[in-house]
Amino acid sequence: MAFSELEAKRLAKNVSAFIDARRPPPHIRSQLDLAFRIAGQSVEIFEVRLLWRGKAGETMEHGVAKATYVKTREAWRIFWQRPNLRWYSYEPAPEVGSLEKFLSLVAEDRHACFFG
Repeated sequence: MAFSELEAKRLAKNVSAFIDARRPPPHIRSQLDLAFRIAGQSVEIFEVRLLWRGKAGETMEHGVAKATYVKTREAWRIFWQRPNLRWYSYEPAPEVGSLEKFLSLVAEDRHACFFG
């Protein structure tokens, strides 16, 4: 079940503020940028990069972090993407109680799982 419209707007506002504080300088955003999406019960943060081999302007996305809300436990499960493009549970803190705690863990990135 997806978030309600009101919940999705609140989530988007919080994640957008997080992204805006960490985006690269404007002059390189056409080559590298940071973005997010809300899909179903998940919030995904990802990098958008120009393909170095391919058509001009073609981009690829690389996952940075993902949080999935588990309504029955009222908790967010945290994931990070490995080089094999699969999402793995973030073992130092596999769950947190709020989106804000998730964003704080991603910003801190103590174990260099999210931004390397």
